[in-house]
Amino acid sequence: MKPIFLTAAALLTTLSLAAPIPVKAENSAPVRRLLETRECYGCDLTGVNLKGAHLIGVDLRNANLKGANLEGANLEGADLTGANLKSANLKQAFVSDTILSNANLTNVNMTNARLYNSDVDGAIMANIDLSGADVFNTAISIGGEY
Repeated sequence: MKPIFLTAAALLTTLSLAAPIPVKAENSAPVRRLLETRECYGCDLTGVNLKGAHLIGVDLRNANLKGANLEGANLEGADLTGANLKSANLKQAFVSDTILSNANLTNVNMTNARLYNSDVDGAIMANIDLSGADVFNTAISIGGEY
């Protein structure tokens, strides 16, 4: 039985050394900076997984959050002025008193999100999915070209 165990351990060790270990975005320097300092101005957070994160009052001005997963995140009071959120997932996110002015919200999934008192002045809002979203005192409307 010991030879089988040793053979399996040697094989697994060899395989783990041969395959590159992916670096998780959650452990990247910009994410650590964001979580530790609550500020990440202009950071590249492309595709980052911040699902369920408490991002209350964070400074993400001009950050690149393209394709980021912010599902269920709390963005209360966050400043995302000029941020790129193209194709980001904000499903069930809490977006209250959040500044999204001049942000790119193209193809953002806001299914079942709660958007309260948020500033979207100058934001690009093409193809947003607001299915089941609760929108209050936020200048988002449903419709086509005027």
